[in-house]
Amino acid sequence: MPVRETVATPTGDARLTWYPADRPRRVLALGHGAGGGIEARDLRALAEALPQHGTTVALVEQPWRVAGKKVAPAPKTLDAAWVALRPALEARTEGGELPLVAGGRSAGARVACRTAGALGAVAVLALSFPLHPPGRPEKSRAGELADAGLPTLVVQGERDPFGRPAEFPAGTRLATVPGGDHGFAVPKTAAVSQDEALRTLTEAVQAWIAAGMPAAP
Repeated sequence: MPVRETVATPTGDARLTWYPADRPRRVLALGHGAGGGIEARDLRALAEALPQHGTTVALVEQPWRVAGKKVAPAPKTLDAAWVALRPALEARTEGGELPLVAGGRSAGARVACRTAGALGAVAVLALSFPLHPPGRPEKSRAGELADAGLPTLVVQGERDPFGRPAEFPAGTRLATVPGGDHGFAVPKTAAVSQDEALRTLTEAVQAWIAAGMPAAP
């Protein structure tokens, strides 16, 4: 059963919803985007799928969402709240014995990239990374991915207007969700169902974790 925890940060209270693994080998913290919360279909799918494979998942609600605000604050404010979660996350990593993966979707993926080092993470999971504003490929944010300085997996919808898979720099570790848009929604006319698209996402993340992420013995 999920467990909720409220954590004080310099910008207000954040909320963590924990999905614990029975025998955790690592912890994955996932933040939401600027246009929604932890109810996003990709975050929920991962929270339901990964604990059975030894990954405890924390879905993190930023203080602005907890306070009921509709507009996200500046990046520096988002980053400050995220870094302040380190003690609460480390408490679930058995004092640092379990590796921590930082992640998020859309704006939350950007936060994870910018703060992974300060959070003490060993890797980054970027869901629907907003490579550029829609229709503005010249406004690339690829530098944020590179600056994370850690193993990073990008999971991107095939139809994402914020950056289709083919637009990412060569060498980016990338998993594509067929038919998916920025929220990984697929049209009814797609070759895959919504459930199949989400299964592609969760299986790609689990394979990446199993293949290359450090784990407790």
